[in-house]
Amino acid sequence: MVRKSSQDQCQRSIENIGPDDLGQGEVTIKVSFSSLNYKDALGATGHPGVAANLPHVPGIDAAGVVVESKDPYFNSGDEVLVFHAKFGTAAFGGYSQYVRVPRDWVYPIPRGLSLRTAMVFGTAGFTALQSIEQIEKHGVTPDQGEVLVTGATGGVGTFAVRMLAGLGYRVVAVTGKPDRKEWLTSLGAAGVIGRGDVDDNSRRPLLSARWAGAVDSVGGNILATVIRSTKLHGCVTACGLVAGVEVPLTVHPFILRGVTLQGIDSANISYDQRMQIWTRLAKDFGSDDLEPMVTETNLEGLDTHIDDILGGRIAGRVVVNLE
Repeated sequence: MVRKSSQDQCQRSIENIGPDDLGQGEVTIKVSFSSLNYKDALGATGHPGVAANLPHVPGIDAAGVVVESKDPYFNSGDEVLVFHAKFGTAAFGGYSQYVRVPRDWVYPIPRGLSLRTAMVFGTAGFTALQSIEQIEKHGVTPDQGEVLVTGATGGVGTFAVRMLAGLGYRVVAVTGKPDRKEWLTSLGAAGVIGRGDVDDNSRRPLLSARWAGAVDSVGGNILATVIRSTKLHGCVTACGLVAGVEVPLTVHPFILRGVTLQGIDSANISYDQRMQIWTRLAKDFGSDDLEPMVTETNLEGLDTHIDDILGGRIAGRVVVNLE
């Protein structure tokens, strides 16, 4: 629970809450696993852009078992996922042993996924595949050249590297952690470069064309550099802002090379679209060995990992065990 302290600061603690504190909704779920995302870490600091109200329970995704349902679509004992733009932001989230949510925030676990594996993927894996599907939709195929992944040791980046490599793309990973080069290579990266290689400050409208496509999870000048370095008719997806919200660009990459900049909004897509992506995650990637990417913690150990993700020290995925 995140609360405002007497010094007008925010503090985190583990607290007991009652059924009446769970909020409104048709489905009550016993949570088995959640995950740690950058948005969760911001919420855990009381960031007003994430934690709409205090006190606040972070956790933008969860997987568990239905214990009570007032909607006929779900029954007691069903294994489910919880996702919604308000979950873990405007409403209490997944860092709780029980949650009560509206029926349209709840999704059946696709065949082939365990509750834990579903949260290993979580919002990060979902966003990575959503990004990759946009690259595919725009006609970028493995034979057209290298695909870049920025923020490659983060949750989205890690999955983007793994999934793209599994689909036959030659992946170049960008990281500020040189000690993780071997680890990224083991996940499928054909090359690993530093942030400085994609952080050009020359303000030239176009740079040498290198990337057939890119998955960017950092934003800022790095995103601008990637767009200026993308080949004819390439596609760059954008889903993050840790390197900044300003993107210094001219229109040249778009009107001279036909580059597509595709924003990725994972929070507000339709129920059917979300279910389709989860089904593909289970079908195409559910049998992958994901353990090299995973650190598991309980609520008691979560504080350290929150500080680490805010400090850029996390690699891979942190799964929160609530069992």
